[in-house]
Amino acid sequence: MMKGWEFTYTHKPLRLVEKPDPVAKPGYVALDVKACGLCHSDVGAMEDEKWLALMKYPLIIGHEYAGVITEVGEGVTGYNVGDRVGVCPMPTKDGYGGGYGRDGGYATKSTAPVEMLVPIPDNVSFPYAAAATDAGMTSHHAVAVAGGAKPGINMGIIGIGGLGQIGTRVAVLKGANVYAASRNPVAREEAMKLGCKAAYSTISEVAEHVDLDVIVDFAGAGKTTADALEAVGVNGRVVLVGMAKLETTLNTMPLITKEVTILGSQGGNVDDIASVYTMMASGNLKPDVTEIGFDDIPAGLEKLKAGGVRGRLVAVMDK
Repeated sequence: MMKGWEFTYTHKPLRLVEKPDPVAKPGYVALDVKACGLCHSDVGAMEDEKWLALMKYPLIIGHEYAGVITEVGEGVTGYNVGDRVGVCPMPTKDGYGGGYGRDGGYATKSTAPVEMLVPIPDNVSFPYAAAATDAGMTSHHAVAVAGGAKPGINMGIIGIGGLGQIGTRVAVLKGANVYAASRNPVAREEAMKLGCKAAYSTISEVAEHVDLDVIVDFAGAGKTTADALEAVGVNGRVVLVGMAKLETTLNTMPLITKEVTILGSQGGNVDDIASVYTMMASGNLKPDVTEIGFDDIPAGLEKLKAGGVRGRLVAVMDK
């Protein structure tokens, strides 16, 4: 029998359940979950009824997981029992992914469709591999795909939290000249360690010192996005990732006169995760991860809700 933390409804605590081990249906694998990241989306599901539209509840939540394949379903090729894999959390041909449309990763066992699997390099740990499936994927997609990070690009990063730290490092590794904006002095120090050219309190201050081609807003606090529009250069691009505030007011004058493009970036795909794994395997990407045990998942989500987490919390199932 497997164990898992089941979501029943908004504003209700997670419930520890036991149920029969999952079976790999055609096109899927079953796996022993080794690690699962804790995400603000899970806090959102427990606090905001709007998330219910995305979920088949009751179900075991947790969408940022990695593990070892224990069973291969009919029609699955390229993977075998014993393989170490991460699971892309994005929607599949069958609907929403693990932790939304089917039981997810706050469990000792789970499942995944073969097209959402990403092999984990031998020298990448399960906690890192789990964090890469959402935090890593989302950050990489925002800066490398939507943001187009490459040598010669001046890129501003707003917010150096769990996603912002990874995004900053990815942008540096892609060769961009990266400038950080954070009101937190500790975060600014961290940004410099990650390879930024400079770090300031606001993106407006960054723009006083350098012409920015692209700004990636990992905060999404309303004013941060409005300020990014003012700060980015002519023909610049603003990529919005953070959702701290779901509405904002923009000054259309710079939008039009500078011909700025504003893009939303949500999640990513298996290619983003594979790229992050390569960066982790090389030793060049070392995200800030704090490990907790399976029993600590509800308390970890409460800590995440309260805002007392640096980097990424990851539950290790045998910890």
